[in-house]
Amino acid sequence: MRELKILVVVLFFTAVVYWGVEPFAHSQMHPHVAPADFTFKDLGHAVGKGDFIKGEELVQANCVACHSVKSVGIQSAMSESDASLAYGVVPPDLSNAGLLYDPAFLNAFLKNPAKAMLVEHKFDQTRTFPMPSYDWMSEDELASILAFFHSIVKPVSDKALYEEACGRCHDMKYDKTMSHSDKAALTAYMGTLPPDLSIMIRAKSDEYLSTFINNPQKQLAGTSMPRVGLTEKAQNQVISYMEKVGDRKKAEREDLGYKLIAYMVLFTLLAFAWKVKIWREVH
Repeated sequence: MRELKILVVVLFFTAVVYWGVEPFAHSQMHPHVAPADFTFKDLGHAVGKGDFIKGEELVQANCVACHSVKSVGIQSAMSESDASLAYGVVPPDLSNAGLLYDPAFLNAFLKNPAKAMLVEHKFDQTRTFPMPSYDWMSEDELASILAFFHSIVKPVSDKALYEEACGRCHDMKYDKTMSHSDKAALTAYMGTLPPDLSIMIRAKSDEYLSTFINNPQKQLAGTSMPRVGLTEKAQNQVISYMEKVGDRKKAEREDLGYKLIAYMVLFTLLAFAWKVKIWREVH
């Protein structure tokens, strides 16, 4: 009976620490932030249906000086190395823009890139955002550009999607995926060299990354990292790839954890049965 009382006391204080102290400590180290918003409410709604043929003409006329659309054979007039040195980062290929980016975000981005990406604090009259605003375009023209992007979308792997969404700034050394941007130019543009993401999934967790990628300012106010504007599906693909690279043993580790718990429970019962048997013989 004495041992049972001791066990009850131990379980009580363990529960107090686990359900009382630990959540409080976690809340101080990781303050709660609003969940990811994949509707991008602050940007308004996407424009209506446009003409994808007209959209292609507009892209040819306004975008190919910096951007390629390789899936339809459109090549940028500027090489990646020259663009990286000029802008600080390699401009993205737009082949999968319709797959990666939310329509409301993309529409707002074309009108005012710095505002849509939440990096206005980095730019002022002395330092302008590398991409110009296309707020002079009509709603019909913006809708046509989005229609063109959606008309050329094809399914892509998690890795390919990651490379387009994140790989222009970040390395993934564990998978030998390196940024094409010039490191010195990128550092000058961002203020610091963006980190390698090989084990970021282990360092920050998928829950943290889900909120951070959707809106970096929620987790790290004042950060130079822009809001990328990914759809929920695209973001899940990015995180899935990061998990495959940085946490390859997750399934094996979780499976072993269940086996270990079962092992401990079994041998706890056996130890208790052995104790009862010994003390029964003593008495």
